[in-house]
Amino acid sequence: MRLVRYGRPGMEKPGLIDPGGRLRDLAACVDDIGPSLLAPAALKRLRTLRPETLPRVKGKPRLGCPLTGIGKIVCIGLNYRDHAAEVGLALPQEPTVFLKATSALSGPQDAIVRPRDAQKLDYEAELVAVIGTDVRSVDEQGAAVCVAAYTLMIDVSERAFQIERGGTTTKGKSCDSFAPIGPWLVTADEVPDAHALPLWTKVNGALRQNGNTRDMVFSVPALIAYVSRFMSLQAGDLLATGTPAGVGHGAKPPRYLVPGDVVEIGSDPLGVQRHPVVDWAAQK
Repeated sequence: MRLVRYGRPGMEKPGLIDPGGRLRDLAACVDDIGPSLLAPAALKRLRTLRPETLPRVKGKPRLGCPLTGIGKIVCIGLNYRDHAAEVGLALPQEPTVFLKATSALSGPQDAIVRPRDAQKLDYEAELVAVIGTDVRSVDEQGAAVCVAAYTLMIDVSERAFQIERGGTTTKGKSCDSFAPIGPWLVTADEVPDAHALPLWTKVNGALRQNGNTRDMVFSVPALIAYVSRFMSLQAGDLLATGTPAGVGHGAKPPRYLVPGDVVEIGSDPLGVQRHPVVDWAAQK
């Protein structure tokens, strides 16, 4: 299943994308797409629905973040071999973990806002594992079955804030609009191998990132098992698993985003995001 939330910001409704690519309304079946809907029993009930019987949504409404009630966004740094090489860093011996503020969440077509005083705005296309079952200190076998769905995120980064303003990673990762999610949640049963997915980024139509999740240093189950030693992972949490080579910061010279740029990321079958970049003053 491909689950979405659509409508104006703060007024999104639940929906799904049918096999023909049409948006269907789920409001008569569920209140919203939140953590409780990610439980195995709840997803099993949803799979009994016949998409063609659901009301078709007319037009092309805005798609919002496809999940509400997200507790935390856990991110992994330097988890692709080619990305570590492009920034000149050794592969980590253990996963590099940081958090991204949930106030950074946005939809898969919303603007990326360059914050005030930003100088080095960057993009990172990432596969996201959506946790469906609460876990703590789980092993890799248990970790594999707690993933309810997968989606995409751009880990938008302000490198000057991240590297030059005290060196705190979270500071450069958590500005408003810095975590666009979607376009939809693809339930895990429809992703046969999360470690064989293409992952690409285009800026103004030019290909910047062209990677594959097979290049990960640590697998999704390994990351979940590792993170769960230090914090519980709960239904609705997001685990962003790192980015391949091609980020703006790794180019020589660096190629940062500026207002007027258009950023796209995509992966089959996870869909495509598309975002204009705007300056913070335009949002006031």
